[in-house]
Amino acid sequence: RLPLSSCVAGERLCSTEEATAGSGTYTRHGFIFSSLAGCLERKNEDNELPVVSVVRDSESQLLPNVGAVVTCKVCSINSRFAKVHILYVGSTPLKSTFRGTIRREDIRATEKDKVEVYKSFRPSDIVLAKVISLGDAQSNYLLSTAENELGVVVARSEAGVQMVPISWCEMQCPRTHTKEFRKVARVQPQFLQT
Repeated sequence: RLPLSSCVAGERLCSTEEATAGSGTYTRHGFIFSSLAGCLERKNEDNELPVVSVVRDSESQLLPNVGAVVTCKVCSINSRFAKVHILYVGSTPLKSTFRGTIRREDIRATEKDKVEVYKSFRPSDIVLAKVISLGDAQSNYLLSTAENELGVVVARSEAGVQMVPISWCEMQCPRTHTKEFRKVARVQPQFLQT
């Protein structure tokens, strides 16, 4: 059972004399066509014709949906929000990155009016967040880090060293001992990426 190649819906795969149509395919005018986009598989059964089927690539179909915990990387920040690229949904890496926005009011659950974006995130921080809506016309996902388990999980200091969390709002550089403000996540073991 070898995946041969990827194919698109409606693609002509082979003639019905060469193979039997399996799942994800259909026959027309003596040929087998793909009925969906995915990976072409050819399986040989005893001495009969091989069965050709198309298997949908499940990872490419994975999308961040509302309520999902995602791992993202901060791209840019301003006084109102942080822009991020979503890299993982749960522990599954995404094949293409999705853009997300963490608004100032969605950073913390308490004292929302006192939250400052630059004291919560910095560009290139790795953040755990929850999808709260599928966003607007710019196709940005709206994310929240309001729960204790959500927030910055990996941050590098200005010296380029991975910082250590010392409280829920500060991380420290182990080399220079400089402290920087962050919205620190209290990470649950199942979300730790090794």
